[in-house]
Amino acid sequence: MTDGDKERVGAGLHVVKEPAGPDRPAERDPAVAATVSEMLSRIERDGMDAVLHYARELDGFTGRDLRVPEEELRRSGDGLPAGLREALDVGAERTRRFAAMQRARLQDFEEEVLPGLVCGQRYVPVENVGAYLPAGRFPLLASAFMTVGVADVAGVGSVVAATPPSAGGRAHPAVLYAAHVSGATSVYAVGGVQALAAMAFGLLDGVPADMIVGAGNAYVAEAKRQLYGRVGIDVLAGPSEVAVIADDTADAAMVASDLLAQAEHGPTSPASLATTSPRLAEQVPLEIEKQLAGLATAEIAGAAWRDHGSVYLAETREVAAQVMNLLAPEHLEVIAEDLDWWLGELRNYGSLFLGPWSTVVYADKGMSGTNHVLPTARGARFTGGLSVAGFLKQLTYQRATREATVAQARPTVAVSDFERLVGHRDSAQLRLDAVSS
Repeated sequence: MTDGDKERVGAGLHVVKEPAGPDRPAERDPAVAATVSEMLSRIERDGMDAVLHYARELDGFTGRDLRVPEEELRRSGDGLPAGLREALDVGAERTRRFAAMQRARLQDFEEEVLPGLVCGQRYVPVENVGAYLPAGRFPLLASAFMTVGVADVAGVGSVVAATPPSAGGRAHPAVLYAAHVSGATSVYAVGGVQALAAMAFGLLDGVPADMIVGAGNAYVAEAKRQLYGRVGIDVLAGPSEVAVIADDTADAAMVASDLLAQAEHGPTSPASLATTSPRLAEQVPLEIEKQLAGLATAEIAGAAWRDHGSVYLAETREVAAQVMNLLAPEHLEVIAEDLDWWLGELRNYGSLFLGPWSTVVYADKGMSGTNHVLPTARGARFTGGLSVAGFLKQLTYQRATREATVAQARPTVAVSDFERLVGHRDSAQLRLDAVSS
């Protein structure tokens, strides 16, 4: 939290642990921005030759065609462990089910505003989406559910997926299977900036994407930033974030485990605890150190907790809620009594997990059905995460008759005269004269 945040909270907040540096999102790396800019320019100029050059140089791609053959895609699940394949089927289905529930509640309508004037709205899906499916240090298999699958439920006509090839220059079979069961139109074995550029410029399937979605490293995030405006994007996501609110009913081991589960995403992933319990404020940091001793990803999670972890002791639950509304974390768990109160008080978060039996990792893997493409770096103050609505354009229309002319034209003439926009005035006056004659 910044000094300004703490002043807003006022008395009742005690800092137990906090990062040493300033609390602000990581600044853009000028070297990364320059590299991405150069790559995008070269790919736009040289087309697929440049894409293949970067695919071979950066991805280790050795083939001739980036597109994964249909047969390989269909058979991608054959070699997977049965339990994993079943889990991917479950995650894909639950994510689609929740997206369908959301879609059913986005209603087209048409209604008369005044006699002779009908206005309405329609939800129309974008036509072409490019989905980036990361497969770096850890292949995040559920990403396909959240991007490809939800776009498909929204009615997007074509969803092209791109994923970096793994060892041997081929796409990861589990990522391929997740894309396949999520409804990908086609999948290409290409990663990084070259993948996003190829989708945006229409170099893979001949059709430029209208929208690009999916998480990635700093270069992928910068490519999305630079391509935004030419294409739509989901969010400009930074390192994954987790925060927990806990009262004295919470178990310290559970809180510590949930914090570390997200901290292992990367060494710069913030993990925050706001608790009304002095016991937890003391025990959770000790429990984290204990669990790190046996954690295979301790090098990553330990660095994240050491450099980006925080613990705040709040004298009241109102103070704890205010802390989290200021932090606006990507993922927010509440392990406390009176969950309905917290649901009503908390308003800035990417996704909320209520009670000890809800955990971020369920949503991360698609098992709860909600989307894990969420705003970071306090972006939850002004936006939500990716959902079926993200792939739909809310379009308005109006239909007016002669009967509605006077009620619209007269005030339009008055406003246009004051603004001295004579063209606007004439357009309205022409119709006013026509109904008056």
